[in-house]
Amino acid sequence: MAEVLITSTQNPHIKRLQALQQKSSERRQQGLFVVEGKRELAQCVKAGYGIEALFCCPSLLGDEQLQAWMATQLQGRCFEVSETLYARIAYRGTTEGVLALVSPKPAVFSSLHLSESPLIVVLERVEKPGNLGAVLRTADAARADAVIVCDPLTDLYNPNLIRASLGAIFTVPCVACSSDECIRFLKERGIQILTAQLQDSHLYYDTDMRRATAIVMGTESTGLSSQWREAADAHIRIPMLGEVDSLNVSVSAAILLFEAVRQRM
Repeated sequence: MAEVLITSTQNPHIKRLQALQQKSSERRQQGLFVVEGKRELAQCVKAGYGIEALFCCPSLLGDEQLQAWMATQLQGRCFEVSETLYARIAYRGTTEGVLALVSPKPAVFSSLHLSESPLIVVLERVEKPGNLGAVLRTADAARADAVIVCDPLTDLYNPNLIRASLGAIFTVPCVACSSDECIRFLKERGIQILTAQLQDSHLYYDTDMRRATAIVMGTESTGLSSQWREAADAHIRIPMLGEVDSLNVSVSAAILLFEAVRQRM
């Protein structure tokens, strides 16, 4: 499949791959990110992302059809790696023996194609890639129109985010922007803004989510900024019956999104 077998982390192609895995600055500078795993790669290709290079371990991949596709579509850009090397460069030892260098798509409002009554998730300053990845999985399951990440503290192509999303980063349209830009976008399109907060709020299941809706959530530690609270059309809350007064943002997103789904059925 590949002309050369790579066995060392000192190989320049491997050094480049590892730099992209580890540093957001490298991802921005090179305009590339890393995708790991057959399922994630399949979603990536289906969504029309460009593959610049691919690293695979045939003994782990075990997919002759995929290997044939790689050999024909990625001539000169497909590198074979040993099992020992793959174990060192892969985030997950159980993945199917394939990693790819991929070109990102613009994460901008002009890339969105919203439905007549869109359902949008807005996250303000969410820091943990795993949380954002989990929200994307839920957004995919609920068929949300988009996930908008405001004032992001992690880039959308962080390897941990891609892994946590199980490829949903490629199935759910995403935008990264400032809160100002997002509020203006939503207001101009008549999309109601529902902020998830404990203060001055109504129970989420008493709120109409059948119309065009954006559900806005912040971090567990600081919640939403006053900017979003003031921009909101309504404040909603999930009843907390125990001693702890907050849920993980991905859990909150699941509860609120599927209430919207229930109301729209």
